[in-house]
Amino acid sequence: MQKLNFMNRISIAIAVSIMVFMVACTNHQPNTTKEQKTETIFPKGEKIANNNFTGTAWLQMLVNNDSIYTTSIGNVTFEPGARTKWHKHPGGQILLVTDGSGYYQEKGKPAQVIKKGDVVKIPPDTEHWHGAAPVNGLTHIAISPNTDKGSVVWLQPVSDIEYNQLSK
Repeated sequence: MQKLNFMNRISIAIAVSIMVFMVACTNHQPNTTKEQKTETIFPKGEKIANNNFTGTAWLQMLVNNDSIYTTSIGNVTFEPGARTKWHKHPGGQILLVTDGSGYYQEKGKPAQVIKKGDVVKIPPDTEHWHGAAPVNGLTHIAISPNTDKGSVVWLQPVSDIEYNQLSK
């Protein structure tokens, strides 16, 4: 009787192991798409409450301008469709796109699609705008060097007509 109980226990253990293995194999689905986890590097900041943007955007200053570094650095987050006005920086600007996708356009040139991982170097006094795509948000680090040459000069808004032509 002892031998039978031992054999029954072994058989049950083997059967349970096989069932667990089969369930694990049938429930495992190969990952055919890349799952992206968006991890925030810097805080979103405060909602921008001035009229230099169309739509909703947030700003978290990372480095405030001072006389030693003459650079300001901010993390800017745009909701889908949000964008800056046309503007220029006397000392130039660099954008480091950290998430999402959107547009960058220099006056008189076609707009460029920008996306996570892109770096945009904007020469001094170049009229331009940047912002999110219609269905995607955009986050970038905006670096304004050489602020001793002057601060940003805000110009006219990017019209809905100008903006909507980009997504066609």
